[in-house]
Amino acid sequence: MIRFTNVSLMRGTKPLLEDADLTLNPGDKIGLIGANGAGKSSLFAMLRGELHPDQGEIDLPARWRMAYVAQETPALERPAIEYAIDGDVNLRTLQAELERLEALPHTTENGIAIGEVHAGLADADAYTVRPRAEQLLLGLGFTLEQMARPVSSFSGGWRMRLNLAQALMCPSDLLLLDEPTNHLDLDAIIWLEDWLKRYPGTLVVISHDRDFLDEIVGVVVHIDERKLKRYSGNYSAFERQRAAGLVLAAAAYEKQQRTRAHLQSFVDRFKAKATKARQAQSRMKALAKMEELAPLRAAAEFAFEFREPLSAPNPLLVMEDVDAGYPILDAHGDKVDGKVIVHRVNFSLQTGQRIGLLGVNGAGKSTLIKTIAAELQPLGGTATLGKGLVIGYFAQHQVEMLRHDESPLWHLQKIAPTVREQELRNFLGGFNFPGDMVTSPIKPFSGGEKARLALALIVWQRPNLLLLDEPTNHLDLETREALTLALAQFEGTLVVVSHDRHLLRATTDQFIIVADGRLQPFDGDLDDYKDWLFQTKLGKGTEAPALPARTDAAAGAAAPAPMVDRKEQKRLEAGERQRLAALRKPIDNRIKRLEEQMAKLNAKKAEVDARLLEPGIYEADKKEELKHLVADQAFLTRDLGNLENEWLGLQEQLEALTA
Repeated sequence: MIRFTNVSLMRGTKPLLEDADLTLNPGDKIGLIGANGAGKSSLFAMLRGELHPDQGEIDLPARWRMAYVAQETPALERPAIEYAIDGDVNLRTLQAELERLEALPHTTENGIAIGEVHAGLADADAYTVRPRAEQLLLGLGFTLEQMARPVSSFSGGWRMRLNLAQALMCPSDLLLLDEPTNHLDLDAIIWLEDWLKRYPGTLVVISHDRDFLDEIVGVVVHIDERKLKRYSGNYSAFERQRAAGLVLAAAAYEKQQRTRAHLQSFVDRFKAKATKARQAQSRMKALAKMEELAPLRAAAEFAFEFREPLSAPNPLLVMEDVDAGYPILDAHGDKVDGKVIVHRVNFSLQTGQRIGLLGVNGAGKSTLIKTIAAELQPLGGTATLGKGLVIGYFAQHQVEMLRHDESPLWHLQKIAPTVREQELRNFLGGFNFPGDMVTSPIKPFSGGEKARLALALIVWQRPNLLLLDEPTNHLDLETREALTLALAQFEGTLVVVSHDRHLLRATTDQFIIVADGRLQPFDGDLDDYKDWLFQTKLGKGTEAPALPARTDAAAGAAAPAPMVDRKEQKRLEAGERQRLAALRKPIDNRIKRLEEQMAKLNAKKAEVDARLLEPGIYEADKKEELKHLVADQAFLTRDLGNLENEWLGLQEQLEALTA
């Protein structure tokens, strides 16, 4: 097992851990969480032996093999698949030893050594290593053609996938993964979840993806107040336990404060009286011995909201037979041809739609988003934009498009040159850019801070169509939750590509999928998408075949008859549940928005009613104001009545569906 005993660690002048204790059992799958800067990566460095605690001990089993993801990838000419296999260091050592021995003159002693190396290679599964590496790389999104390409030909994100592949290829007893989902698409994350569930060793993972943690881990270790606190269960269980603990701690603090106040009051009243001196002294001692509980210091939660769009064209966009792809340019920069990725797209966006865009890696999701955003021109067909369309586009690499030598204020002034500086400062302050930070160059900012700035720039523009391509990259759990809540309340139209399933579930009403070069509706939810992935790409090989009809006939053909019946029954039941859920979801979302609107109108009406109750409003010089207030009251009453009638109608629809 792994044991931390009285561990303290300082980084510079900042204490990260103080007298921390923790025990992790063999085979545990642990999620390591904590605020940015709490010390998660430093704890990993201690486990790897790269950092040593200032105090205390960390015990690991001496024979344990450890694997982790390298942070740097040299620009090698080595093929990607060979680079992945290099992760099995023992195998590569045996192969090198075999080459050395086979180059020597043949002797009896040499033959025995060669035999021993062959036995070692058999134990290391050397003769299945290539198909294992291919399966692993396919799961992480590589094609067979890409596996033969040199490492140097891949971008930074794809090189990090190769480093992850190396770590997974390495036989290990302890696997350390630091944000493994950051550079993965949803299909690769689903594959990785399945792989990690079957991993037999001890896993410690740092992740800001709550669904990923929920699927994988059975233990959560929270770095909080410089201690290591262990919770049983997945991330959702941790949230419930921590919330309950905070309530109990708050109650204990309040009770102690009441007790201290009572004791102090007695001391203050009677310490000067001879007859009460002894009792006062005993209460003073009780006060001195009482270990004062610290008041709860809840983390400052980051929150923001999208401003209401200024217009709502309908439809916002119509695509007719559009071919989405990339132009091929000649040496002079002139277009000579085009590479079509998604063919003959017929698609319209209506006001209020909330769409999640699905598809395996490389299917063309980003290409389609760029075409909708007019970053790419259609290679064929026509795209018609609604009058008054304002697009807020967050690209996968949006952070890299920022000017790193400039400040948040400079970026906002570029899109709002006529707005007073103080108003811009106030706005940026709402995105956690206070004081000097607002005028500092963003180069040293964290990835999360830069992503927050990119979001702030979009929010300022009050878009009526949001196009988000992996917006949660670099965001911590708190900021992801803030984005999810803001998107759920966004009053415009939304199209989002994301590997964060929690965000997709909370913010979208329907899914469409890019598959086989076509844009198609997807009749199902994220669990159905996961099943489809395993039946196609993740379960069978190189590329995903055509999107299946919603049937399990193919799977049933090879199964015994009773199993077919049960599967068919389950499929029918699931299909009915999904149909009802699909019908309920837009109604539920509309009810939620109506309730929010009614709450706002009720608050305004309460203000008007209160003003009308003031005697001074009926004086002669207030005649004009009184007139406006009476009119406002009438309009608010009318609007509330309309909203309430719609709300009642929707409730009746829900009751009918339930029946």
